[in-house]
Amino acid sequence: MATISRAQLLHHPSAYFSRLPHSHSSFSINFRRRKFSVTPPLLCSSSSSSSSSSASTNPSIVGDLLNYLNESWTQFHATAEAKRQLIAAGFHLLNENDEWDLRPGGRYFFTRNMSCLVAFAVGEKYISGNGFHVIAAHTDSPCLKLKPKSASSKSNYLMLNVQTYGGGLWHTWFDRDLSVAGRVIVRASDGSFLHKLVKVKRPLLRVPTLAIHLNRTVNTDGFKPNLETQLVPLLATKPEEAFPESKEKSSSSPKAAHHPLLMQILSDELGCDVDDIVNIELNICDTQPSCLGGANNEFIFSGRLDNLASSYCALRALVDSCGSPGDLSSEHAIRMIALFDNEEVGSDSYQGAGAPTMFQAMRRIAGSLANSYAGESAFDRAIRQSFLVSADMAHGVHPNFMDKHEEHHRPEMHKGLVIKHNANQRYATSGVTAFLFKEVAKMHNLPTQEFVVRNDMGCGSTIGPILASGVGIRTVDCGIAQLSMHSVREVCGKEDIDIAYKHFKAFYQTFSSIDRKLIVD
Repeated sequence: MATISRAQLLHHPSAYFSRLPHSHSSFSINFRRRKFSVTPPLLCSSSSSSSSSSASTNPSIVGDLLNYLNESWTQFHATAEAKRQLIAAGFHLLNENDEWDLRPGGRYFFTRNMSCLVAFAVGEKYISGNGFHVIAAHTDSPCLKLKPKSASSKSNYLMLNVQTYGGGLWHTWFDRDLSVAGRVIVRASDGSFLHKLVKVKRPLLRVPTLAIHLNRTVNTDGFKPNLETQLVPLLATKPEEAFPESKEKSSSSPKAAHHPLLMQILSDELGCDVDDIVNIELNICDTQPSCLGGANNEFIFSGRLDNLASSYCALRALVDSCGSPGDLSSEHAIRMIALFDNEEVGSDSYQGAGAPTMFQAMRRIAGSLANSYAGESAFDRAIRQSFLVSADMAHGVHPNFMDKHEEHHRPEMHKGLVIKHNANQRYATSGVTAFLFKEVAKMHNLPTQEFVVRNDMGCGSTIGPILASGVGIRTVDCGIAQLSMHSVREVCGKEDIDIAYKHFKAFYQTFSSIDRKLIVD
């Protein structure tokens, strides 16, 4: 066993975890003269988990999901990582500005704003008028974002002004080890501009709570911070006078809008001069890695499970459903995923589900594959034969707040995808679409659950109704059960990740055969 000092463990824990041989099930920590034997936690860089599972008949994707979550601190990083995996799997990158030349059996994708992605695989037996089988999810999560002018200072602290994005549980962001990530526009040496992603992995920021000695009634009156004045992260105590050059910058310069210390940190990460950074778009992010938890490692503890867990299951299902020769040989439809941004704030954006991105892509795909003759209203017929799975995380029953769920619809972890129903169309599920999606599960012996909100409570919504009404496509709303939704740190069941992946993959592989057995109109 390896023996390490307390100081070494505290300052460089990851280095010592990574040095452990796979055969070691434990190691000892030398705190002065006493030794404690502990089991190292499974963090996201779980190569041993992935390798062991890949040898089994039904490999788990949980280890790969942890890797994806830890790469995807922002919607930009989530899209970039999905792009990387699609290219590695043999998908061809398209540009929305170019003319598309598509072929049956081909696999393609494009990105928009580097926060929205559409990927698709064309069945080899596709003919004009055949439908699309789509799984849609979103890449964004509630978070804090830097204001255009973030620099502020109070009581000799350097602080960052932030704005809230989405409906977060903002009290959970206090006393967390935070940092920044997002995208930066950099001026190149030839005068052009480059779009780059940045992620500062070390703890950089903190939103400290007020000590109970100064807020004696907090446990009885509740913690109700003012989001404008009390949700302001600390950056440093170093005074601005250490950077006198900042006073010479124009008010429109990003160097004037943001602390020079922050800009220097960003330039170090990017390997460029501070003066070459012309604009930034940054999220505040929690630095704690995603990991397995629970006594039996049955939970996933992570930020951004809503909705990167759904996004990744959809991505992997598409890739794995057409990764081998012959996977598309008998497919008549087009398999597709659509990952949108800005769902947490209503989807009404260029990169959100409210934009006609998916509809336009479908029309272009159908047109490119139609060749010279498509027949009467081929695209409209294709939409009528299409089916959309709107995948967004679901509310699992909370053991401490069971009365918040309708007593006959209490989704549990490890029990399969939750099909969401709402008579007022907050979800797009109908009796027909629920039946068809459950038939997919039934054919593959996969469990499903049902959810409706209580009549005396409001109901959230998803991109399902937006796409169903905007495109005119049959839709089912579903999700993986989770707890702590919209917290900085959420939890879901490990088994549900693999169940969702198998259900989505089965949807691509068998929906055509199921759909033709039911005639409604």
